[in-house]
Amino acid sequence: MSTDTPVIVRPVSQPRDAYRHFSSISTRWSDNDAYGHVNNVVYYSWFDTVVNRYLIEAGVLDVQRGAVIGLVVETHCNYFSPVSFPQTVDAGLRVAKLGASSVRYEIGLFGGFDPMTAACGHFVHVYVDRETRRPVSLPAPLIQTLQGLL
Repeated sequence: MSTDTPVIVRPVSQPRDAYRHFSSISTRWSDNDAYGHVNNVVYYSWFDTVVNRYLIEAGVLDVQRGAVIGLVVETHCNYFSPVSFPQTVDAGLRVAKLGASSVRYEIGLFGGFDPMTAACGHFVHVYVDRETRRPVSLPAPLIQTLQGLL
């Protein structure tokens, strides 16, 4: 029988310089919950917004006609401090891993001008053929665009 105690790594807030790209997102009145801060489900929407906005603006995602699309297969978020309407949120973006058909995006959410993340997390896109929904290799233009976020 082993007496080793597993090591638990506690998540920590991240600084702004840990992220390669930023996008500002306005909070809305409806984002606040009964406790007076942005509800946790909104954070996942912001993750999706910053990643897809970046890909669309870079010209590597066509949500209407693209043959290859990214499907979210994993997501996670850690919360460190509250964000509330009417704050603006700066969403920091980086890529932690480029696989053959998948990408792990990491996002940090900063309330206003705060130097450390109010929340940070990740999600994994698996890129698939739009019609068959089977995984495909990451297209070269997508790889080239995402390498700038590594």
